[in-house]
Amino acid sequence: MNSPPIWSEQELDNERERSLEHFRQGRHTEPLELYLELFDDYREVVEEVLEQTVDLSRLRDEAPNLLGDRRKLEVIRYLSGPPVSEDDLKTLIRSQSLNATRITSDPALVDRLVTFIQDWHDRRRFPWVNESRDPEEYDRNAAILATTSLLAMRRLETMRRSQSKVQERLVATQLRRAQFRQVDPRIVRVLSQAPDKGQFCRESMLGNRKADLLIGLHDGRTLALECKVSNSSTNSIKRLNNDAVAKATSWKNEFGSSQVVTAAVLAGVFALRNLLDAQDKGLTLFWSHDLATMLDWIRPISSDTS
Repeated sequence: MNSPPIWSEQELDNERERSLEHFRQGRHTEPLELYLELFDDYREVVEEVLEQTVDLSRLRDEAPNLLGDRRKLEVIRYLSGPPVSEDDLKTLIRSQSLNATRITSDPALVDRLVTFIQDWHDRRRFPWVNESRDPEEYDRNAAILATTSLLAMRRLETMRRSQSKVQERLVATQLRRAQFRQVDPRIVRVLSQAPDKGQFCRESMLGNRKADLLIGLHDGRTLALECKVSNSSTNSIKRLNNDAVAKATSWKNEFGSSQVVTAAVLAGVFALRNLLDAQDKGLTLFWSHDLATMLDWIRPISSDTS
């Protein structure tokens, strides 16, 4: 069996710096056009909501029409200060669903939604509502600008958080190029249910914890791989030590370290002490900017044992 690599402190520090530079370059060059596109897109919807409700004065009359449009419902969640999530809104209006048909078929539910907006609207963005007056032009423009900015920034943050999914796709692509065959996700209670040699699957249950990828190594072991993106040294504790290491410990306790190899592919910002701690606890570390190293570790197993 080919033992997984163990990196020296200097090697980890070098790769950590390379990852940090990739992160800096990515954030520095992240297209401004993306934010501007989101802003322009959301601004149109915010303007439509204000126009349709006559600057929020006819919320109750227009509620059925607004709720039939998912994007307008999203704007409604951002009328409050601070904005509320879908789950919070369902809790606050005592509804199991925000489905338009469900809400509009229940007048009491519509009343609760409208009452929530009237009671909890952002008084800084929409000062005219409480003052029972029509908005001035500058009131309306400021409200549109602020609400649109909130929506665009939150959407951009959501897209950034999905970077781990992009990372998973990148790893999957490289595995296919290395002649690994992708198979369906699964629940693995015993290792005979794991992908066979030369196969891999994404987002599957290994015991009681979900793995981003499960890979059937050519020596018969299973590689449980996590993909972790961190935007700060503090965040790296959560992403790496509190999540990936905790999963690795659980898998090895359940299936044995001789049967399961645990590893993480990292991207972004990581503190050296957290990397060393993770490695000391048995987690093998690879990097998104150097997936060739991971594939080089896998390939000798294939060529020696196939």
